[in-house]
Amino acid sequence: MRCFDLTGKKALVTGGTRGLGRGMAEGLMEAGAEVVICGTSEKVDIVCEEFRKRGYCCHGLIMDLRRSDHLEGAFHEAVKMLGCRLDILVNAAGVQKRNSSEVFTKEDWDTVLAVNLTAPFLLCQLAAKLMIEQGKGKIINISSMLAFFGGQTVPAYAASKGGLTQFSKTMCNDLAAKGININCIAPGYMDTDMNTALTDRHNPRFEVIKNRIPQGRWGTAEDLKGICVFLASEASDYVNGAVIPVDGGYLVR
Repeated sequence: MRCFDLTGKKALVTGGTRGLGRGMAEGLMEAGAEVVICGTSEKVDIVCEEFRKRGYCCHGLIMDLRRSDHLEGAFHEAVKMLGCRLDILVNAAGVQKRNSSEVFTKEDWDTVLAVNLTAPFLLCQLAAKLMIEQGKGKIINISSMLAFFGGQTVPAYAASKGGLTQFSKTMCNDLAAKGININCIAPGYMDTDMNTALTDRHNPRFEVIKNRIPQGRWGTAEDLKGICVFLASEASDYVNGAVIPVDGGYLVR
């Protein structure tokens, strides 16, 4: 269907070197988009080269999301790589720190909030200004089921995802009339590097969680490709301010 075609579209994906971010970046490229993948190390160049060998149009950029003073310059460099246009922003980068709330350190709190909330806030602002000038644009923020419930031993992560979700709704109210669509994807339990503490098959929680998921399995990066392409494409032009769970039905059980 033509409404899902992203040919000629320009996209920036943070956290695109691994896990969910990499899967979504791949999905955008499969739909025809040119993508700048941002990561924290030289691995970004290796990942982009792998995509280019498959015929995709991909650029790599090192971006330290912990440093707010670094973001504006890196953002403009990414836009320059894309020919001074940006149609799609995907804030997929995230970090996780685990500890019980009463002993969770301020250092870990600051790190998680910087990457998971402050950086997306600043990048959304930068992208929105450019997209308003262009007349339209799509912003996709990666939230979490923890925007709906609290979880265990993840106080900073839950706070960051709850904050990002509410910020996205507010940004929709502010910018929808200016041509900006901003939506959240809320992944369920995903078998990725970030969840290694839970995906260890020797951890009894792995089976407990899997058995609660109506579809009977943990999610993968492949499961986010379709929803990401949908929210980036013309097919979602009347979808705005939404928080869409991709969780195998976990939230309804």
